[in-house]
Amino acid sequence: MLSGHGSVRRRRGRNNRAARIAVPVAAVMALGLTVGIVVGTSGHGAPNLRSAAASGSAGVFNSSIQDTCDIIVPAHPLTAKGLATPYQLTGAAGGSPAATGCQMTNSINLGAYVQATILNSQTGALYVYNPLVITAGTTPAVKPVVPKLPKHAVVTIDFGFNGTFLIQKGATLYALQQGNCTDGMPGSPFGQVSFCNGTNFFNIAFRLERAGLLTIPSAGRSRNMVPSAGALGTGHQCPTTRNFDMIDQDQSDNVTTHYLLNPATGQTAQDNAANAARMKGAQVLVNGSDNALIDNFLDPAFGCTPFMAPDLANHGAMATSQALDELLAARNQPSHAALVPENDAMVLGLGGSFDAAKTDLYRSEIGQAPVDNQTDASSSPQMYCQNMVNIQTPFIAANEKIFAAWPSPVPTVGDTLFTFMANRLAQSFNNLNCANFGLHQTVTVVTTNGAGAATAATLNDDPEVASF
Repeated sequence: MLSGHGSVRRRRGRNNRAARIAVPVAAVMALGLTVGIVVGTSGHGAPNLRSAAASGSAGVFNSSIQDTCDIIVPAHPLTAKGLATPYQLTGAAGGSPAATGCQMTNSINLGAYVQATILNSQTGALYVYNPLVITAGTTPAVKPVVPKLPKHAVVTIDFGFNGTFLIQKGATLYALQQGNCTDGMPGSPFGQVSFCNGTNFFNIAFRLERAGLLTIPSAGRSRNMVPSAGALGTGHQCPTTRNFDMIDQDQSDNVTTHYLLNPATGQTAQDNAANAARMKGAQVLVNGSDNALIDNFLDPAFGCTPFMAPDLANHGAMATSQALDELLAARNQPSHAALVPENDAMVLGLGGSFDAAKTDLYRSEIGQAPVDNQTDASSSPQMYCQNMVNIQTPFIAANEKIFAAWPSPVPTVGDTLFTFMANRLAQSFNNLNCANFGLHQTVTVVTTNGAGAATAATLNDDPEVASF
């Protein structure tokens, strides 16, 4: 048995397929698995990332804190005024922020984040703007920048949450209708994420791209990436949110937004250069996000650059966004594309049943094709599990040395990027119930440190075939 930082071996045969994952459940439950949260305590430096406390329907919070919050969406959210009006985080079902823990000071558990991506429908130019979220009953630490939108702006708004369920509420009777906003199906919310106007945004973006008015770059090629064996991987292509090399059980979720927090007052502000200079010692709040994993960890590890656009709240400094990541992924979609599967917890219907309509709604808000025979070829529940196992397992193993040299996004899950990725894959297999399709766990976490984090893993890269 191998030990040490990220040691891996590939095992052949089926005698040792059963994996033992000796990691605390709180660190890796469904919905909160990807990248942890926040809290930079030494000024405006890189945030310290911690494991997301909010995960899965079982919840892992202190008993006095709920896992569901409401977010109050301002009137006319797709306009410049609406974007610059702070969103308010508050307790669900009329609960106060203090009584429920739905406060931005409790960001590691229940922080909410909003991100807008703007498209000029005449020129194809793209922009990013991160609307501010404040705790209801407070005021911003610094008044948000009012963005200067292009005349023919098409706006999409993505929401991320560090808890389990974030429910949209309109500040006015028609606010959600004005923004084409959705947080799921009636009585069946998505969970951590929700959207405003995504379907319209991506339909227009793809139309402009076909007309040659919007140019989305190539994902690029990594010079140090080791492609996994076989023809199903993406070779040397830089990571995107639709590559099976990179996805987890709930892909394409959450945003890359940062906020600044004044810990003395509990007030938040947009994270831009001016506010950082003004708010010395501010904490940096970050949303746990698949997109942040790719943009801030995997891309740098592979020498890649994420797709960025000018930030309208930060004097045009280049910034990432969830929608930009999805545009890049659509432009560079592999033949075996990873699309949100029906066994993703965020799109399950009432009673935990598969719900194609809910899956289609989620997919449409991030520019993915609906459930049909063509997409099922790679992303039906069975095929998603099969492709994840057969593509990602050998990919992580092949790139062990690269991953092991990089820090972990969530040190309580894995002590390096390698052990984090291996443990993330193992838990994704479990959370998607991939064993129900005749597949076997391919990852064994063999040691943990005193904090419960994985420090080594073995991976079995034998190809598997799902049963139907």
